[in-house]
Amino acid sequence: MRDYYEILGVPRDSDEAALKSAFRKLAMEHHPDRNGGSEESAGRFKEINEAYSVLSDPKKRAAYDQFGHAGVNNGQGGGGAGFTDINDIFSEVFGSAFGDMFGGGARRGGPSRGQDLRYDLEITLEQAYGGSEVEITAATAMTCEACDGSGAKPGTSATTCPTCGGAGRIRASQGFFAIERTCPRCNGEGRIISDPCTTCRGHGQVRRNRTLQVRIPAGVDDGARIRLAGEGDAGARGGPRGDLYIFVSVRPHDLFEREGLDLHCTVPVPMTTAALGGEIEAPCLLDGDESHGRLSVKVPEGSQTGRTVRIRGRGMPALRSRERGDLVVELFVETPTRLSARQRVLMQEFADLCGEQQHPESSGFLNKARKFWEDVTGG
Repeated sequence: MRDYYEILGVPRDSDEAALKSAFRKLAMEHHPDRNGGSEESAGRFKEINEAYSVLSDPKKRAAYDQFGHAGVNNGQGGGGAGFTDINDIFSEVFGSAFGDMFGGGARRGGPSRGQDLRYDLEITLEQAYGGSEVEITAATAMTCEACDGSGAKPGTSATTCPTCGGAGRIRASQGFFAIERTCPRCNGEGRIISDPCTTCRGHGQVRRNRTLQVRIPAGVDDGARIRLAGEGDAGARGGPRGDLYIFVSVRPHDLFEREGLDLHCTVPVPMTTAALGGEIEAPCLLDGDESHGRLSVKVPEGSQTGRTVRIRGRGMPALRSRERGDLVVELFVETPTRLSARQRVLMQEFADLCGEQQHPESSGFLNKARKFWEDVTGG
């Protein structure tokens, strides 16, 4: 897919005004109704709309800047990026009358699809690792049961708007142009409710909390989007429901940091173990039937702070794949503190016995430092 900034012809640091200006110009140029219904123009206009619908929304733009198309489309690409109708954006930028003139907006009097909803869900790294089922409560618009969605008080009904004759739109001539716009009397509904339902106040819908079960797939990452089809707002006058989009964020973990599919963990190692070699225990996320959450890690002799040991296949799983990352254990050599008198004597004896072979890094550093000091002092 093409880069959204490239589509609008703007730099990545463009502000809101520059984005809107670029969209306004391109939308005017490529709107299909101004190009004889050209399929090429329609495709170009859809592409322009998709780019603007993402970049004009601060949260979607931030996700796009960080993750690219995967951050806003869940890796699928295509026209669902903004969850917004093309004509809605066109009318928003140019005004309702201009949008109507070029075919913007469907007739409001008939059934219409419900709004898509967003729900932000924070999960733990453990839930992302193994997958889980999470219960959420989301407020969604439901068809009013009292009036069956009509908006009229039970026992009454809406009447056809006398101004537009039920069309929801009126046409006016201005010179050579005939401009069609939303009927001001019924606000495009095509009908008038004289006695509204007391439960929904004439809207035909009420907002209620709904409890839903959301399946979190194993390997999901920060910024992932899960679509629950038909779980958004109810449609008006029998229209289909919208969708509910779950935006996932993974809570920072006390022990692990995620880098792609790999998990990184820093583990302290006693100085003696680092010098002599041995084994330590490192934490790991539970896999399968495991219940202990720990792994035995071999520490090579002479290990220094920062050395890493990679354990294959113990990182994060890839979405919908058998591939797994690694667990990368970084060693942190710990110097003993609060030595006893006996320990001090032994440590001093050890220090006296050590030579350059035991401290190759120190020896190399000192040689470089001596040369530096000689160059500085001229001696």
